[in-house]
Formats: sequence, C-alpha cells, structure tokens
Amino acid sequence: MEKKSPKIGDIVEVEIIGMQDYGAFVKFYLDNSSNKEKIEQKGLIHISEIQSGYVKSIHDIAKIGQKVMAQIIDIDEYNGKISLSIRSLEKNPQVHHIYRKKHFTDSRDKIGFKTLANYLPGWIEENEAYLKAKKMPKVRIFFE
Repeated sequence: MEKKSPKIGDIVEVEIIGMQDYGAFVKFYLDNSSNKEKIEQKGLIHISEIQSGYVKSIHDIAKIGQKVMAQIIDIDEYNGKISLSIRSLEKNPQVHHIYRKKHFTDSRDKIGFKTLANYLPGWIEENEAYLKAKKMPKVRIFFE
C-alpha cells in the first residue's frame, strides 16, 4: 500500500477540530495513490501562523468546524508532527508600520554614531593636562 506522504510546501484544505490559546488543531486528507482512498492527517496551526499581524485571541479568528486552505510549513522528522500556516497564503499580508532604521545614517535627527577621529585631539590634550596636574608621567599613544 503506497500512501502519499505530506511534503513541506503542500497546500491542503484543513478542517479545524480543536482550539487552544496557542493554536488550532486541524485535520486534512491526502490521497492514497494505490487505491484512491483518502488518508487522514492531523496537524497544528500555531497562533502566529493564523494571520499576519498581532492576534490577541485565536478564538476571534477561527472556529471549530471551519474549513480553510493552509500550507504545510514543517514536518518533525522524529515524531511526524505537522505544522501548517494560513498566513503564508495571504495575498496581501499586513505590513508592520514600525521599520527599523539605521539611526547612525540619519543626519537630520543628529543621533547615532559619529566618527571619533574629530574628538581625539581634544581628548589627548585633556588627558595630558590631567596627567600634568597629577604629576604623572606623560603617556604617548602611537597610531599606525
């Protein structure tokens, strides 16, 4: 009996059979190539894979008995657990409004990293004045 095994990337129709705060348990069917039977598989859609953006409660989005299309995103090779995603099939996923910026390149805000070379002569003078006041020997710094 040769059965089709699920593969990462497969898109399947799933039915939600259970709900927890962390995700939805689903079942889906794969075709058995030898006798045209359907083989039941079970998996989990984690709350972070339900939809893009923040999901406060999975119960507001999905209901038991609901049928949706999902993509297989992971199969644990040791225990055979299948992870699925609805989010990966979204045509227009939500884009986060907060983008990380490299602040050190933003000269308008006058924030971030600046070159230290401009300040080095002043620091050396300040250090030499301090050492002289404390009557300590002068230290020479050489740069290559």
